[in-house]
Amino acid sequence: MQAFEYVAAESLGEAISLLDKHGNQARILSGGTDLIVQVRENRRQVDLLVDIKKIPEFNEISYNGSLQIGASVPCYQVYGNEDVQRLFPALVDSTSIIGGVQIQSRASIGGNLCNASPAADSIPALIALGASCVIQGPNGDRKVSVEEFCTGPGQTALSSNELLVKLVLPKPANNSSSFYLRFIPRNEMDIAVVGVGASVELSSDHKTFVSARIALGAVAATPLFAEEASNILAGQPVSEESIQIACSAAQDVARPISDMRGSAEQRKYLVGVLTKRALNGAISRIKETA
Repeated sequence: MQAFEYVAAESLGEAISLLDKHGNQARILSGGTDLIVQVRENRRQVDLLVDIKKIPEFNEISYNGSLQIGASVPCYQVYGNEDVQRLFPALVDSTSIIGGVQIQSRASIGGNLCNASPAADSIPALIALGASCVIQGPNGDRKVSVEEFCTGPGQTALSSNELLVKLVLPKPANNSSSFYLRFIPRNEMDIAVVGVGASVELSSDHKTFVSARIALGAVAATPLFAEEASNILAGQPVSEESIQIACSAAQDVARPISDMRGSAEQRKYLVGVLTKRALNGAISRIKETA
């Protein structure tokens, strides 16, 4: 393993200054469950690790009309939060299956996003919930939707002198809920062959789709917002036929590859199966809380 410098930044300004000075040779350290492995195996070259865990802005989670999650908040604090459990169940579904309990005590939702794995569990759930990223650098802050944040495997919209500060999720509409699930070869602690997140808003009588957001993981170079499949459901009756049409549209947008964990054909088929289950799961949650 290569030698590198380590700095525990005391403020957001200090972290940005260090990134601005060192450029591509600096990396942000939050939970470190992916980064430390990459550095140890010489898969990522760094001269400086900037630890941000002492900076308050990165460790806060709050709900006041919108859910705000600091980039360093670990998974166990996300799925253990009462507001998340009540209003954002897909986030509970996804963060509670990222590794085991030990990993969840360190791994952050911001880190899972910044690692930009096409198979990351939190990203389809965040996309389905309409989350946006608050990014800050020497020129100020900006917002990017989660579906636009990942630009390729391991690549993001961040410039070398920028960092993800927090995630913002809008207040869910009335008569709405969400769901995330994945297919894996083993029962737990595995990487998704396919993952699907869905959020659904229904009419007050639960008979019509008002809106929906469907997101797919592990079927393209980046997690995907299945926009056409989502829009198809608006105004349609809550029926097996409507759901099947959306599932077929989700399959059409998937661009999977074949690898050791599954063939492209299997992944395409699974998109249809899991989209149906995710939509029905979100619908069931709406009816359960009515």
